[in-house]
Amino acid sequence: MKADFDLTALDFLHTDSISKLLGIEFIEAGEGYLIARMPVDQRTHQPFGILHGGASVVLAETLGSVASFMLLDDPTKQRAVGLEINANHIRSVREGWVYGRCTPIHIGRTTHIWDIRITDEQGKLVCVSRLTIAVIGS
Repeated sequence: MKADFDLTALDFLHTDSISKLLGIEFIEAGEGYLIARMPVDQRTHQPFGILHGGASVVLAETLGSVASFMLLDDPTKQRAVGLEINANHIRSVREGWVYGRCTPIHIGRTTHIWDIRITDEQGKLVCVSRLTIAVIGS
């Protein structure tokens, strides 16, 4: 993630994708981080009316995958794909927005490892996730 990265360059991600379906929006990129938000509503609820853990994982993997994409030397010849993800769900959320902040743990030639912290609108921790990305040829 480069601080001068134009987030509108990510518009292609919102064409017929789970990111679009869940309403994920990229809101800030800086040197060493990427932030996105996701609504907590009927699209992201589980049957008991709270944020579905799977939706949190989608937000986490979307953030890490896009952050890796932003670091690729040549996105026409490389792809960033999820290799492994884990998540600990800490607090439930019923409505509003959750915010994910993605920061690097390791940036290698063929793998990237990301730390993703998801918080509610009050800044309380909702989910902690770690994502490993494989950088492959397209």
